[in-house]
Amino acid sequence: MNISDEKLYWLCKRYGRAARLWRQKFIGLLPEVYRRRLYERKGFESIFEFAAKLAGLSQEQVRLALNLEKRFEDKPALKSLLLNGEVSLNKLARVVSIASVDNEKELAEKVRLLSQKTLETLTRDERIFEKQNGLSRPLFDAKSLRAQTLNFELSAELVQQLNELNVQGHDMNTLLLNLLRKRKDHLAKKKQEFSEASQSTNSRYIPAAVKKILMEEFGIKCSIRTCSHPAKEVHHTQRFGLARTHDPKYLAPLCHEHHTIAHSIDQKIQAYHGS
Repeated sequence: MNISDEKLYWLCKRYGRAARLWRQKFIGLLPEVYRRRLYERKGFESIFEFAAKLAGLSQEQVRLALNLEKRFEDKPALKSLLLNGEVSLNKLARVVSIASVDNEKELAEKVRLLSQKTLETLTRDERIFEKQNGLSRPLFDAKSLRAQTLNFELSAELVQQLNELNVQGHDMNTLLLNLLRKRKDHLAKKKQEFSEASQSTNSRYIPAAVKKILMEEFGIKCSIRTCSHPAKEVHHTQRFGLARTHDPKYLAPLCHEHHTIAHSIDQKIQAYHGS
C-alpha cells in the first residue's frame, strides 16, 4: 500500500468511526428482529447467534440492547437514541438507572453531548442528590453525604495540644468551630477585596493571585463537595464572555467531568434565553 503514515492513520480513524456507527445502527434493529423472531425465519438458532454472526456482538451486548429497549418503553427520547443507533449502548447503560418520564428528554440531550466518563459522574451525582435530573439542584450547592467522621489522622503534637486544652476545661467543639469560622471569614474578605479590584479584561488567563486564593479555599480537589477527583480546570460560574473578569467569587476549580457538566448546563441556559 503506497500511502503515507498520516494517510493510513486517517483511513483507520475514518473506517473505525464508520464501523462504530453501523454497529450502533445494527444494535438498534435487534429489538425489532427479536419481536418478529426474524432470526428463526433466517435459519439462526437464537438472537444471540444472529447478532454474533452478522455483527460480532456478544451475548451480553444483545441482552443489554433488549433490556434497554424495555426500560425505555415509556421514555421515547432515550428509546429513539437506541433504536436509531445515535449513541453507544454503553452511554445509554450509564444513565438508565436515573432515567424517568420527567427527565428523559433532558437526559437524552446529555447522552448526545457528554462522554461516557462524564455521564458516569453525572449519574453518580444524581444518585447522591436523590434528584430526578442534574439541573434540579444548583451544581455548586451540592451537599456532601459522606459519613460524618474524620477520614484523616491528626498529628501526635496536635492531639497532645488539644488534650491539654480539653483538660483545662476548653470546649473543643467551640474552639475548632471558631477557628473554622475565622478561616471562612478570612477567605471571604480576601475574595471580596479581589472582587472589588477586578477589572474588565479580554484575557482568559487567570491571575496567579486569584489561583492562590482558590487553592487556599478548595485545595487541589474539585470544588464539588461529593467529588474527590483532582481539579483540572477553573470554571467561570458567571460567563466570562459577558462578565470579562476573573472575580474569585464566581470561580470554581473543577475536575474535567464536572467542568464538562457545568458547560452543558450553561449551554442549556443560554439556549433557553436565546443568547
